[in-house]
Amino acid sequence: MIAVDLLIVGAGPAGLYGAYYAGFRGLRTAVVDSLPEPGGQVTALYPEKMIFDVAGFPAVRGRELVERLVAQAAPFDPHYLLGERATSLTRPAEDTLLVGTDQGTEISCKAVVITGGIGTFSPRPLPVGDGWLERGLVYFVPKLDAHAGRDVVIVGGGDSAFDWALNLAPMARSVTLVHRRDRFRAHEHTIRQVAALGIPVHTFAEVDALTGDDWLAEVTVRHTKTGESLRLPAQSVIAALGFTADLGPLSTWGVTIEKKQIPVDSTMATNVPRVFAAGDITEYPGKLRLISTGFGEVATAVCNATVAIDPSAHLFPGHSSEAP
Repeated sequence: MIAVDLLIVGAGPAGLYGAYYAGFRGLRTAVVDSLPEPGGQVTALYPEKMIFDVAGFPAVRGRELVERLVAQAAPFDPHYLLGERATSLTRPAEDTLLVGTDQGTEISCKAVVITGGIGTFSPRPLPVGDGWLERGLVYFVPKLDAHAGRDVVIVGGGDSAFDWALNLAPMARSVTLVHRRDRFRAHEHTIRQVAALGIPVHTFAEVDALTGDDWLAEVTVRHTKTGESLRLPAQSVIAALGFTADLGPLSTWGVTIEKKQIPVDSTMATNVPRVFAAGDITEYPGKLRLISTGFGEVATAVCNATVAIDPSAHLFPGHSSEAP
């Protein structure tokens, strides 16, 4: 059995920053995540993507951000349990929580902060993509250079679709965006950057067919308003259609879940005593799902967990610049 003060469920950016902040507050901490590496979705889905909205970094690649967060927490020696899924939560005593994992590990702790890392994220499939996965069709881009010199068609209208278009434009032979509507979920600045590069964007359009022999060679794009079809060369199709979340065993913990999100109050507390949450998994009025928001939320969660563990502790942690 592992005994710590605080268990953080999820090793994404919010969870890693929480590991630092818990150490700063003097807590012994463990971090559990179902993925085999730290970084959460950043590592699993877009490690090469440039991120522009993290304070202090004009631009930082996803992989580098994760490395720096791990290094920031390292002096406090958090205990990482990677490749393990938190499955059960019991309360053997009023001030003690016991979390079990699918690998049989038991973690005794005084409080829990959920930042993710407990379930799975599955890509929404491209309707005509059956049989083409790893033959030209992918759902995320762990390595940009895998698409160098190719004709790339990106399906989607969100941040990932436009970010991949920007990142791949310098190295691909061609990049084309296809979206079923004429409105996009991506940031306006990114949309303007794509337009400035002259990247073709087909709206009110869907990929109707993928063709080729052993490897993808061409896609057929159908314009839904006119019914006209356009054939485009493509050796890569990136389907950036979003993901569906499965929170798995969290539903058995007694934590309130609404539309796959955990409602929290201003202290980041859930409805279960000593269980807090932070990051994209949380919901409250005015919620913004940004990495930068998650950093503030997890610091708030850790500080309130500190007081729950030790009522004599101060909520305000002091300034890190004043730490010895």
